[in-house]
Amino acid sequence: MTTQTQTPAVLIAPAVRFRSLLFAGLLLAVGLLFLTDILLGSVSIPAEDVLRILAGQHSDNLTWTNIIHKIRLPRALTAVLAGCALSVSGLQMQTLFRNPLAGPSELGITAGASLGVAVILLTSGSATTVFVIRQLGWMGSWLIIMAAVAGSSFVLLLLLAISAKIGDNVVLLILGLMIGSVTVAVVSIWQYFSQPEQIQDYLLWTFGSLAGVTRQHLSVLLLVIALGLVVSFFSSKVLNLLLLGQHYARSMGLPVRNARLLIILSTSVLAGSITAFCGPIGFVGMAVPHLTRSLLHTADHRVLIPGTCLMGAALMLTCDIISQVPGSQTQLPINAITALIGAPVVMWIIIKKRNLQAAFS
Repeated sequence: MTTQTQTPAVLIAPAVRFRSLLFAGLLLAVGLLFLTDILLGSVSIPAEDVLRILAGQHSDNLTWTNIIHKIRLPRALTAVLAGCALSVSGLQMQTLFRNPLAGPSELGITAGASLGVAVILLTSGSATTVFVIRQLGWMGSWLIIMAAVAGSSFVLLLLLAISAKIGDNVVLLILGLMIGSVTVAVVSIWQYFSQPEQIQDYLLWTFGSLAGVTRQHLSVLLLVIALGLVVSFFSSKVLNLLLLGQHYARSMGLPVRNARLLIILSTSVLAGSITAFCGPIGFVGMAVPHLTRSLLHTADHRVLIPGTCLMGAALMLTCDIISQVPGSQTQLPINAITALIGAPVVMWIIIKKRNLQAAFS
């Protein structure tokens, strides 16, 4: 009797230790990448001075202090928040729709958020741009987030209604792309009747940028993302049940409709708020969940959600470091870098696993 109760613990212990080491490694990687992201920039600042400024010690160079506190630190924190939010929202979408190719950008969620932001900013005669967002006050940032969440929620609810009648995941993905194309077309027509400088600003916004979030807006973004992540983590058991199918979830007493609405709400908050302030950032939400599953070898969302957060933060920090082109004055669009890294990752995972749908069956 004693042997039977101890055997599972003996088998589980190595896996737990392995995952603990992986989490520790990911956490260390995020910390090192975070520090590297702050060290790099168009202005060369010695590493010891950067560490001294981050530690709160006095620096003789006021310009360096302002660069670290007002530009580099908010940008690095935004990269962490964006990586966590987009990755977890992609994980939830893949589980909710049981579609391995689902993600915020692929299902048109980011396009819906863009439409919500455009309604607010273009109505006032301003272009959807990080420069306009930067000029808005504390209440303005909340208005933008609510508009983005409303836009992304609209697209998600529409997809959810369609999925109730269409069970084919491929068809649903195509419909999501079409809905995203329609929302982009609406904004494009709106932009066509705008001023030339507004069109230029909007194009810059579509490239994506992590540098448009000021310290004032960062506090709002941090609060919203933290709320969305907490809701997502407490939905772990719900996601595990939905992964086994709706009929099984109902047989276990899960109110599927309420669970779906809760997941849609958290996904809209996470993806919508990041899109509002950083622009549409693609491939992160689709690539990171698969990368995390391959690394942790589990489908348990209680493990996947924190792992996805760390992996997404590490990926976004890496993309931000690459986008700065260290040693030059050039800064590449973050959306282009995430596509260059995220697309090969997805291709590699598809070739390696050959059957991604097996993880959702």
